[in-house]
Amino acid sequence: MTKREFLSRLNEGLSGLPQEDAAGRLAFYGEMIDDRMEEGLSEEDAVAEIGPAEKIVAQITKETPLTTPAKERPRSKRRLRVWEIVLLALGSPLWLSLLLAALAVVLTVYLVIWVVILSLWIVDLSLLAGFFGGAAAGVLFLTGSGGLSGLSLCGAGLAFAGLSVFLFFGCKASTKGAAVLTKRIALQIKSLFTGRRTQNETGN
Repeated sequence: MTKREFLSRLNEGLSGLPQEDAAGRLAFYGEMIDDRMEEGLSEEDAVAEIGPAEKIVAQITKETPLTTPAKERPRSKRRLRVWEIVLLALGSPLWLSLLLAALAVVLTVYLVIWVVILSLWIVDLSLLAGFFGGAAAGVLFLTGSGGLSGLSLCGAGLAFAGLSVFLFFGCKASTKGAAVLTKRIALQIKSLFTGRRTQNETGN
């Protein structure tokens, strides 16, 4: 992969960040590639040594706090005209309903994502409980007269344990992915408002 392709993918992945922050990241990794090329590496090897752009985007998104404000921009001094205020007031039932509906959709997506993650963890805990229950029941049967039943219960307990361990790593990866996804959604929503405000200010 060339430097241009790498920076293009990185820029696409960082579209949810404030423009100044994204530009700073691009400049930083561009300089890293240049430094490695000056040390004798080819362009492709220099890019490969830095790592995949997707992994870097995920790391930056994870480290970027949602409360981090964009750099201060000059505020617009333009005041709304009378007819604009009238239109906003008359159209408030429509745009307010749409805004509430959009917020409800976003909240629903958030809830669905985390309900699914919570369900996976509950299933994992249930499998773990099945392991302890099967092992305990198997030991009781083995100490009694039900040897075959005890062995069956112990085997089922071990199977539950294996499934629980396997599902644990899946739950862990899913939780990490959901955290990154929901954070990116929040950053995208934030960029819509900050980007619109920037356009309004530059237009004035």
